[in-house]
Amino acid sequence: MAVLLLAELNDDVLALDVTAKAVTAAKQLGDVTVLAAGAKAAEAAEAAAGIEGVAKVLVAENAIYAHRLAEPVAALVASLAGSYSHIVAPATADAKNILPRVAALLDVMILSDVTAVVDADTFERPVYAGNVIQTVKSSDATKVITFRASTFDAAAHGGSGPVETISAAEDPDLSEWIEDKVAVSDRPELTSAGIVVSGGRGIGSKEDFSLIGALADKLGAAVGASRAAVDSGFAPNDWQVGQTGKVVAPDLYIAVGISGAIQHLAGMKDSKIIVAINKDAEAPIFQVSDYGLVADLFEAVPKLTEKL
Repeated sequence: MAVLLLAELNDDVLALDVTAKAVTAAKQLGDVTVLAAGAKAAEAAEAAAGIEGVAKVLVAENAIYAHRLAEPVAALVASLAGSYSHIVAPATADAKNILPRVAALLDVMILSDVTAVVDADTFERPVYAGNVIQTVKSSDATKVITFRASTFDAAAHGGSGPVETISAAEDPDLSEWIEDKVAVSDRPELTSAGIVVSGGRGIGSKEDFSLIGALADKLGAAVGASRAAVDSGFAPNDWQVGQTGKVVAPDLYIAVGISGAIQHLAGMKDSKIIVAINKDAEAPIFQVSDYGLVADLFEAVPKLTEKL
């Protein structure tokens, strides 16, 4: 069987970690061909070729792929689909935008957020905020899949797959790039950070959320937030961790002032070590934490930051 994996590119730079994790999942299905599409994707293609388990890399360079518009990339993937039994990608914001369109163009179902491969036709994925694992068997000739990268180990670097240049597909001309507004931060990107410090409604205000930032900076960590904190205006939307936010699985996750609603747990419960700080000893977050501190966060967090 042959698998086409859509590489994750940010400004034509390969997102190596999530792409390598998707390779680990994809190589269980067959020979993996990686597709790198961008305005200048040659360097990203070379980087992808270095991932162990990659049989070949296809690189499509064209201005229509410059701004991460879903429609032209979906048209490109669909044009290549006939040679592959599986079309896959890491379950990032881009792939969640592109692959449903690919599935529609091919008139097949999409299997989203797959966490385990049972066989070439059968997969596991979480439902009900991660409280139930659903086993799905697809009879479609072409399977379209997004893999939840946090549940797979990254494939090692050291491969040497060949790189082949391909032509761009016809632009469906359904969307137009206007502008990007990018938040610049010295902190690690949330979904790939090794350490995440998240704050919840218990922080109380946008001003006091600086306590989370100070602790994160001491640890070289990314900053996250619960939906309650985001909805309250304490933190921006792109910091949200949970079922309707980002899914993270860092080596260390510190939850501060977060009660632990199931929607939030769905986004972080695969973290290797979970530390919870909350003054409510009955908070659900303590049921999943490895270490719990029942304390007033306004006293505990500044002390922890000072000690660090």
